[in-house]
Amino acid sequence: MELKLPEIPELSRQHRLAAQEQLDRKTKPVGSLGRLEELAVQLCAIQHKVPPDTARKRILVFAADHGITEEKVSAYPREVTAQMLANFAAGGAAINVLARLMGGELFVVDVGVAAEPVVGVKNRKVRWGTRNFAHEPAMTVEETLQALNVGIELAFEAAEDEVDILCLGEMGIGNTTAAAALLCLLTEAREEQVVGRGTGLTDAQLEHKRAIVARAVARHREWVKTPFEALCAVGGLEIAALVGSMIGAAASKIPVIVDGFIVTVAALVAYHLTPKARDALIFAHRSEELGHRYALELLEANPLLDLGMRLGEGSGAALASFLVEAAGRILREMATFAEAGVSEREEQDVT
Repeated sequence: MELKLPEIPELSRQHRLAAQEQLDRKTKPVGSLGRLEELAVQLCAIQHKVPPDTARKRILVFAADHGITEEKVSAYPREVTAQMLANFAAGGAAINVLARLMGGELFVVDVGVAAEPVVGVKNRKVRWGTRNFAHEPAMTVEETLQALNVGIELAFEAAEDEVDILCLGEMGIGNTTAAAALLCLLTEAREEQVVGRGTGLTDAQLEHKRAIVARAVARHREWVKTPFEALCAVGGLEIAALVGSMIGAAASKIPVIVDGFIVTVAALVAYHLTPKARDALIFAHRSEELGHRYALELLEANPLLDLGMRLGEGSGAALASFLVEAAGRILREMATFAEAGVSEREEQDVT
């Protein structure tokens, strides 16, 4: 297998300008809705249509296990990943509540959980968890490509189903360690800048986690030459699937709402693999995980929310989807001055 990525169209300047022109004719002072107006224009440029469509929303939560948990880098055992999949399937997790509230479709996808498939969860398992990247590469080239393709295919499925907005999340014990190591390999970041407490580590556990990441990154930096190789070396199956889903969605003109730290690191990988993927991304929130701010700055991202969250599961993306839909509906439903019979601003000479 070799890395073959779908072609991503340019953002539409024509639709961007048309959207801005329409917004400026709505019954409000120009620019008075601030970032909602920026969002509306971005949606039109991504979808190549004015007004944008925002009614049909889908959440993809990719799940996988990580061999690095053998190094005791998490406060929770690896079995929690599979247990949480059962919770998702039963409708009892935070993302289930938020999906119901936002009226979105929730698809949980097992890309590499180290347990038997769960009824109610899409089974696209590549392998039963990654290898322990403290000692060897987490994934082979073929496994990484398989996981990437899972994400691309599910984004294409969303396009076929006429999904308007795609929200991305993840689940996997140990994946903040993988994301932090990946961020270090992709950049010059030091472990103390990006390795955080994850599921709630003590100070001593945090220092241990940082030491594990530092040693692993030093080991793999000797041979890693490309972002794809970095993903193979220390990434996760769910992280690779997230990368693929962003690229597939961008190729399909579907705006993507990016959740927290892990999904943002996946966005950085997607950007390195194909820079135009960045154009389709809307960043949901700034999480409490240490490396998230660093990753957001690298992507020049200004998230919509800052609520002190660090749950994952796509929870921040689901919350941000309300603002994204609001932006689209302002452009679609708000009256213009002419339609409402409201007088427009007068240009007055005060000299």
